[in-house]
Amino acid sequence: MSICVLAGGKALTLGAALFSLSWTHSVEKIRWEEDWRAGPAGLELVEARVQGSGAGMEPPPEARFENGWWTYRPTLPPQSELALAASGATGSGWQLCTADECHELGAAAGKPVIVRYCE
Repeated sequence: MSICVLAGGKALTLGAALFSLSWTHSVEKIRWEEDWRAGPAGLELVEARVQGSGAGMEPPPEARFENGWWTYRPTLPPQSELALAASGATGSGWQLCTADECHELGAAAGKPVIVRYCE
C-alpha cells in the first residue's frame, strides 16, 4: 500500500499505509496533528490532536487532555483524497510523515497539494 502526493506538478509515492499530517494554524498559531490510514476505501482519519483552542477550532466534547494535547477520534468517513492549501502566507507548510520519512508540503504559494491512496 502506498500514499501518492501531487505537489507543484510533481508526484511522490510513499510506500506506507500510515502517515501523520501536522501544521500550525495560520491565525491562532496552534499546532495540529492528525494520524491517517490509507487503503482501498480511501484515507481514514484515525486520531487528531490539537495543542489548544481558538476561534472555530475547539476540541469536541469527547476530547481528552493528555501531555499538553487535546486528543480525539473524529467521526469522518474515508476520504478519496486530501487537498491541502498552499497559500505561502502561513510561514510554513504541512508536514507529512511516515514511519521512515517526513516531507514539508505546500510552504510556497501554489495549487493545493493532493494526498491520496495509490496501489
